[in-house]
Amino acid sequence: MADSTADRIERTDAEWREALTDEQYRVLREKGTERAFSSEDDAARGTGMYLCAGCGAELFDAEHKFDSGTGWPSFTQTAGSDAVEEETDRTLGMARTEVHCRRCGGHLGHVFPDGPAPTGLRYCINSVSLKREAATDEG
Repeated sequence: MADSTADRIERTDAEWREALTDEQYRVLREKGTERAFSSEDDAARGTGMYLCAGCGAELFDAEHKFDSGTGWPSFTQTAGSDAVEEETDRTLGMARTEVHCRRCGGHLGHVFPDGPAPTGLRYCINSVSLKREAATDEG
């Protein structure tokens, strides 16, 4: 396995503010949460990859997206074992598992153990943390 720190993205606060929209900055850098059902992408289906809006790292394959009914895009698994990092989030008086981009550290959302088969996981992700890259035909 490759060194997971080799391609880390480090930017100053000013550089992040310049690179991101106000809402992306609030969610990715300040661990905010967008309003449920505020994203058109929540219901989007199709093929392609979901990339980190902060650094472009591949995070989720659209193939693993499902409608959780929560109002946020949900996935059963990440694009790879080193796509995200997890840590315990004890805000709001509860313990949850936060997920963030392994490459830039941007806050994505949380993962819960109440998803469908085959993983039983529900990665509940802020859509503003993502940018969708549609699959292209290679034929």
